[in-house]
This record gives sequence, structure tokens and C-alpha cells, in this order.
Amino acid sequence: MSDHAVLTADDHRALRIRTDRDAALGDAVMCCMAMPCEFREIQAHYPILFQRDIERDTFSALAMFGFENGENLFLDGTRWDADYVPLAIRTQPFLIGGAPGAAGNQVHVDMASPRIGAGDDGVRVFDDDGRPSPFLEEIADHLGALDAGYHAAGDFFATLRRHELLEPLTLEITLDDGSVNRLVGFHVIDEARLAALDAAALGELSEADHLMPVFMAVASVGRLRDLIARKNRRNGNG
Repeated sequence: MSDHAVLTADDHRALRIRTDRDAALGDAVMCCMAMPCEFREIQAHYPILFQRDIERDTFSALAMFGFENGENLFLDGTRWDADYVPLAIRTQPFLIGGAPGAAGNQVHVDMASPRIGAGDDGVRVFDDDGRPSPFLEEIADHLGALDAGYHAAGDFFATLRRHELLEPLTLEITLDDGSVNRLVGFHVIDEARLAALDAAALGELSEADHLMPVFMAVASVGRLRDLIARKNRRNGNG
């Protein structure tokens, strides 16, 4: 259960955060949210798939790390085997939030997160004088990018839907050991419809800075082959 608190120097002067990677720290996840602003970096390592929230009738983008809940094929013991870690993972256990009567956004911290360090374990968030540490300043930059990306994503997905550029994906994979893995409930960019867009539609996408993320999402689908290879290696190693 989460325990969110507004981060302040008075309340969290001694707070330390564990920055190493481990399943016990919450890194054993199948996917995480991905922002269109980071699609270029994400597609170099991970497939980008889209998922629809039926109740809200909204879409979100996901960076895929595995084929089943709790599976992160990029987590190798205490090492994350990729040069880029998505913002939604890098910023944990912090998040952007608001408080009643407060102006603007505030940094919150989940005090129930396993990343909360005990004793001298972890990186300081504030120095002895209550000033933000370099670590916290970096986290704040990442949170700002994540928040801006989240708000910009609404227009991105509205544009994709207006041009009917999302199509359902059902992927069934037979692995080297004969087992079958499935990805269902996801969407990808409809490449045929994308190729059929006229100059006006392409111009609209480009003007709104949506065209590059669309092409990055298309390119990322090739990373499914890498994910399958990782799964086969993981199975082969027992």
C-alpha cells in the first residue's frame, strides 16, 4: 500500500533513496508508462505498445520489458541491461502531485516504497542544511519531463484516434522450449493507414511534433524480436 507524502526538508532531512536495481526494489515489472517525448530513447531498447483503458476510453503508451506480470527481461540480478531506463522507472519513489490550497505541483514521495533507505543505505535527498542534493535536483528534472510529457500525451493520442492510426495487436510466440507466450490487449500503429495519410494529415502531425514519436513507435515493434531472444536466453539458463 502506498504512503504518499509531500517532500519537504523539514520532514525528510535524513531521507535516503536506494538507486540500485533489484526485483525486491520493485524493478520486476512487465512494463511501464512511456511518454511520447522519450519514444526516441525507448525504441532503441524496448517495444512500445499502446493500451486502451476501456472505462475511461483513453490510451496510454507502454515500454515493454517482458511477456507476463512480474517479468522484466532487462533485469539481470542487480543490473538493468539497457542504456536507457524510462522516466516512469527512474523517478521512483517520487511523483508529481498537488495539495489542497497549494499553487502548482509538488514533489511527493512514497514512504512505503522499498526504495526508502534504512540508516546510511542509499543516496541523500537533502544535505545537512536542508538544500536539495544533486540527486534530488536530477529527480526534479525527470519529474518535470514526465509531467510535461503526460500532459502533452493527451493531444498525441487524440490525433492518433482522429486518424485511426491504432490497431489491435495479438501476438502469440512459440519459444525455443516449446512454451507459448501471448501478448493480448495491446495496440500498435497501423502502418497501412499511416502510409495512406495525405500531405495535409502528415503536415498536421509534423506541425504538432507527433510525427517523430509515431515513427519511433513503429520502429520499436522490431524490438519484440529482441524481447523474444531475451526470453529464450532466460529460459535456456533455467
